[in-house]
Amino acid sequence: MAQANRWTREQLIAAFTLYCQLPFGRLHRGTPDVIALAHAINRTPSAVALKLVNFASFDPAILASGRSGMSNVSALDREIWDEFHADWNGYAVNGELFLEGAGAAPTLPNDTEVEPDTFPEGTTREVIITVRRQQGFFRRTVLSSYRTQCCMSGIVDERLLTASHIVPWALDQHNRLNPRNGLCLSALHDRAFDRFLLTVLPDGTIRVSASIGRQSASLIMQAALLDLDGQHITLPERFQPDPVLLRWHNAQFAARNTGASLI
Repeated sequence: MAQANRWTREQLIAAFTLYCQLPFGRLHRGTPDVIALAHAINRTPSAVALKLVNFASFDPAILASGRSGMSNVSALDREIWDEFHADWNGYAVNGELFLEGAGAAPTLPNDTEVEPDTFPEGTTREVIITVRRQQGFFRRTVLSSYRTQCCMSGIVDERLLTASHIVPWALDQHNRLNPRNGLCLSALHDRAFDRFLLTVLPDGTIRVSASIGRQSASLIMQAALLDLDGQHITLPERFQPDPVLLRWHNAQFAARNTGASLI
């Protein structure tokens, strides 16, 4: 029997962590991860699903699409939303630990992949596990927000998709797990974005470096990269990219591509 008591902070942190990683269309009582979390906290799957939908009430991207969450959100729901956005690193790890213990942690192909040069010599096993947990959360959150689809090419095969950091992991510790610091890209577009061969403006417009010569480009390069210039990315359902972080990438792109126009 589910308890009638109020949700605790720990339960809400776990629920919001799950909310981040499930596509909007899977925030329902029949989703296995929802059922697993419900059993772990002695609540019904329906109660957990309603709480997940409640969090959507705070998401500007969800509201802008014409959808909304339930109207009976609590002040503590809002506190958890705000606290996550102020400290993604700390809260996401705690939530992941709870979900793992409950058997409710979502998974995707290649969740155990770790960015190169993450671990210096002498790194402890505990640190490696924590970083993999962090990167798994970021990957799942970004991919679910973009409907598991490259926002430039439309590729939907999870094995070919990457949760790309706008500002790299090594350069911005505060935003390492912030999903608004992420884009869902294919392996090719991730590499080009990481090398500043293309960038995304705050309005979603793609700009491609003139260093990729049109005259010498293959048909694949033409279709996959050059033809993207001036097009717009497909925006995510949730956690739209932060304009401030995109401007950082735009500046790096311009600095490495002398004379590049971002207009």
